[in-house]
Amino acid sequence: MAAKLKKGDRVVVIAGKDAGVKGEILSLDPTRRRAVVSGANRAVRHLKQTANRQGGRTSIELPIDLSNLMIADPEDDTPSRVGFRFEEGRKIRFAKRSGRAIDG
Repeated sequence: MAAKLKKGDRVVVIAGKDAGVKGEILSLDPTRRRAVVSGANRAVRHLKQTANRQGGRTSIELPIDLSNLMIADPEDDTPSRVGFRFEEGRKIRFAKRSGRAIDG
């Protein structure tokens, strides 16, 4: 099955404590169905000081299940489902809400 969400896509979190947060997919793990989204699902980690880095509290993004994410429509940044169609012999993704292509 083709990937509906890819690294670099602008997405909207639709469920959980960060519902409504918009961000970009930083990394994706399709086998575990999880993605790391910038600005969403943040947690504080306490790091020990080493020779290479300063110690203290650091905020990091944790993975979110793909079922809690929807692509942001390129037209108005609202959540939209993803569809596939062929244009000029290439398979492209498009936002079902507006019909605009996501892949350009």
